[in-house]
Amino acid sequence: MYTPIVATLGYIMSPDRKQTLLVHRNKRLEDQHLGKYNGLGGKMLPEEDIYQCLVREIREEANISCDQAVLRGTINWTGFGPQGENWFGFIFRIDRFSGTPMMSNDEGDLVWVDVEKILELPMWEGDRFFLPMVFDSDPRVFHGFMPYNNARPIDWSYCRI
Repeated sequence: MYTPIVATLGYIMSPDRKQTLLVHRNKRLEDQHLGKYNGLGGKMLPEEDIYQCLVREIREEANISCDQAVLRGTINWTGFGPQGENWFGFIFRIDRFSGTPMMSNDEGDLVWVDVEKILELPMWEGDRFFLPMVFDSDPRVFHGFMPYNNARPIDWSYCRI
């Protein structure tokens, strides 16, 4: 039976749309993401819809409010978790927000990164496949499948609709 962990991943844009806010996961030694840069987000709670999850996670991790968020895609990551768990992620781009982001949270430092340089950062290998679609101007939503084995993607397929 397929019972994935459902989660959000949000990429917050600067007002000039040239940078995105990422978390540099550098605080917890046992963190599976240690040393990597990532968007903000996390697991959906039973009483939430996916947008409520995104808004809550962004508030918890950056202390800002989402004013305009766009669903950019979904990804089915099988075998991704530390114990081989399956994850199903909803990928959002937050085009407008209110408030001033925190400088760090329990997971790491929050940093503004130039979108054009994002792929130069240490990150999950698989993120390099879908991140260009998060920031491009194509209005279609992507839906991807990225199976993992031993913390590495072994395939990537997607469609845009």
